[in-house]
Amino acid sequence: MRVPLSWLREYVDLPATETGRDVQAKLISAGLEVETVEQLGHDLKGPLVVGQVLTIEELEGFKKPIRFCTVDVGQANGSGEPQEIVCGARNFAVGDKVVVVLPGAVLPGNFAIAARKTYGKTSHGMICSGDELGMGDDGSHGIIVLPQETEVGKDAIELLELVDEVLDIAVTANRGDCLSIRGVARETAIAYGLPLRDPALLDVPGPNAFGYPVQVSDPVGCDRFTARTVTGLSPEARSPLWLQRRLQKVGMRPISLAVDVTNYVMMEVGQPLHAYDRTLVQGTIGVRRATEGEKLVTLDGVERTLHTEDLVITDERGPIGLAGVMGGANTEIADHAESEGTTDVVIEAAHFDAVSIARTARRHKLSSEASKRFERGVDPQASSAAAQRTVDLLMLLAGGTAEAGVTEVIAPSAPHTIAVPADHPDKVAGVVYGRETVVRRLQEIGCDVYGQDELIVTVPSWRPDLGEGNDLAEEVIRLEGYENLPSTLPKPPSGRGLTHRQRLHRRVGRALAGAGYVEAPNYPFVGEQVFDQLGLDADDPARCVVRLTNPLNDEEPALRTSLLPGLLAALRRNDGRGSHDLALFETGLVFLPREEQGVAGQLPVDRRPTAEEIAAIDAVLPEQPRHVAAVLAGAREQAGWWGKGRPADWADAVEAARTVAAETGAELIVRKGQYGPWHPGRCAELAVVTDGTERVVGHAGELHPRVLKALGLPARTSAMELDLDVLEQAGDDTPRAPGISTFPVATQDVALVVDAYVPHADVEAALREGAGELLEAIRLFDVYENAEQLGDGRKSLAYALRFRAGDRTLTVDEASAARDAAVALAGERTGAVLRG
Repeated sequence: MRVPLSWLREYVDLPATETGRDVQAKLISAGLEVETVEQLGHDLKGPLVVGQVLTIEELEGFKKPIRFCTVDVGQANGSGEPQEIVCGARNFAVGDKVVVVLPGAVLPGNFAIAARKTYGKTSHGMICSGDELGMGDDGSHGIIVLPQETEVGKDAIELLELVDEVLDIAVTANRGDCLSIRGVARETAIAYGLPLRDPALLDVPGPNAFGYPVQVSDPVGCDRFTARTVTGLSPEARSPLWLQRRLQKVGMRPISLAVDVTNYVMMEVGQPLHAYDRTLVQGTIGVRRATEGEKLVTLDGVERTLHTEDLVITDERGPIGLAGVMGGANTEIADHAESEGTTDVVIEAAHFDAVSIARTARRHKLSSEASKRFERGVDPQASSAAAQRTVDLLMLLAGGTAEAGVTEVIAPSAPHTIAVPADHPDKVAGVVYGRETVVRRLQEIGCDVYGQDELIVTVPSWRPDLGEGNDLAEEVIRLEGYENLPSTLPKPPSGRGLTHRQRLHRRVGRALAGAGYVEAPNYPFVGEQVFDQLGLDADDPARCVVRLTNPLNDEEPALRTSLLPGLLAALRRNDGRGSHDLALFETGLVFLPREEQGVAGQLPVDRRPTAEEIAAIDAVLPEQPRHVAAVLAGAREQAGWWGKGRPADWADAVEAARTVAAETGAELIVRKGQYGPWHPGRCAELAVVTDGTERVVGHAGELHPRVLKALGLPARTSAMELDLDVLEQAGDDTPRAPGISTFPVATQDVALVVDAYVPHADVEAALREGAGELLEAIRLFDVYENAEQLGDGRKSLAYALRFRAGDRTLTVDEASAARDAAVALAGERTGAVLRG
């Protein structure tokens, strides 16, 4: 919310010496987020005056139209002679009043003005546009053309109010009242201890039977609707300069008089309004929910298909506006520049349900100034005053006549009251304020307060965010000053730290980071189309997702069941930005729906929930196991003087899984597998044994080319994903000191020839079991394939076996016997034979 200091002073008599910075400090102390104070015109220096165009000469022979003008600026130039100025704008004519900057002036941006020769003429100054003066666009997209009654030679800096200070306030979602000058003025008056001139305190005529007919069919969605009619408006009337400038300062563009007046009152009072061209409205104005399939062309020219939850304004033809969001094009106010402008208007000032407006705005991706206010809370009691203020301004500025009829449709409601102990703010803040201070502060924000020890507080209509006693306590505390609260350090109990699970997750992250991976946390939201891109079967459990009722992004309405979609998207994004050698990992929760759906109860806020209440909440939440995943692409080892380097492949993904398993103390079973996005033949199924039962905990390997194409990933991208919770259950990560033997190691190498489809893991497992207790380590150091030497469909696997005994030096016969036993068992189980 942008708040000009000059406008704010109309409602609060601030000391003349107070600057925008001073007001900013006061409002920040009162709890408002005043981000910046913009100094308008601080670098502007005159002379800047009003001039009248006397002659215009079109200069020929240039690439763009150029005009040589003479302009009467009165005595501002010291001689009274016409000022000669070269200008390229086309939106003014002889006789128009314009803004002229004379030599010696300085425009915003430190742009000094001097006489200079251009296009064969000498230009003594400039005819200015709004952008050149830092005003913004006034709708003309060119030179500022002033009303004819403007005096020639008058100081344009004062006329256009170019010097001002504007406070830019970041209004939080609960303070909808501060989305208006009225609301900010109230906070300013409280901060300075000054009286407020409330712009909503107007004499408003009561409702009668002669007003424009209105039928509200949904009193829950619209509990108040005020309609007023003004006729006989001058179609040529334009918004005066002061009104245009105020709209520009708050960030709005002047459009036409009727629209500008409704926008002005909205910014002033906080009540969104809409003006309909009465000649285009047919019959009774209605408020109802849309029917399925109804369409409406809104003022932005977009045809929108309405939803049954949308609240719409209608006439006899159907919808003429999206209530609280945007009006319809079929009743749009005609611009003053058109040949037949609007002369009769119906003014709508209504109060709509905040939730309904918020959902409609998000559903149609149509955020407007009106919807921003309604969804944060608008004062329902201000609608009549806002309508009256609009009527008064239209009559004043366009010569209209207000019809005697006043329509008000109001759903009965009682003011909101809160019972709160008088010392409740003291207990919340840890400061003794006393009853008098509490009552005074609550009365300052507009509350009616009764009672002694137990206060009965009636909340003002403009503060719908005050719902219970803690809200009132917060108001007292912020107005008394957060900076005055004592600083008390908490005293945590000793002996608490990270849980075993938290320490494990940190160790896993450090191990992967040490292996060269970079952590890349992602949002837990996915679109269900990603499962098709990953090639998952139609009945795959990963397709069963938890859907969000109100997703942040309609394209990602579900919670993830795998970490891979987010990680692969991060890899694609980084690869597209020039980082081609990538190794990313993430540990995070996935969300699996329960078979039986339940509804969570509401936990208490005045005490700690009991264990049973927390358990009841947990019982209806989705299962949330923690997974770990890693993705790789590009080079795994860089080339250099030390060697050729190598690309990342499926083996690196398997090794990442082994790294994670080692941190959990689980023994990982690696075997050939096939699942979803992984390439058949280059996919490892990963399993562990827990409670005597083997469980598959994930997969690793190279992704399928179809998946790479569907997701736009680099060639040969590899990935791994594991269920970290199951690994933790299966493992024992108790630190163990390594056994150190004083006896020497005996090394035996064997080369076994097996069929090409036999997995190395099966051969290694057989060798390990057959070698027995003397085997200390086994390592595959060579894989060889040659059809001429080995035969078709055969391969050679070479292993280094290390044997050691803890109590003696092994003999050659003992080591050879262990090796032969290992080879024999491998031959029995996998068909392996020693390579000749």
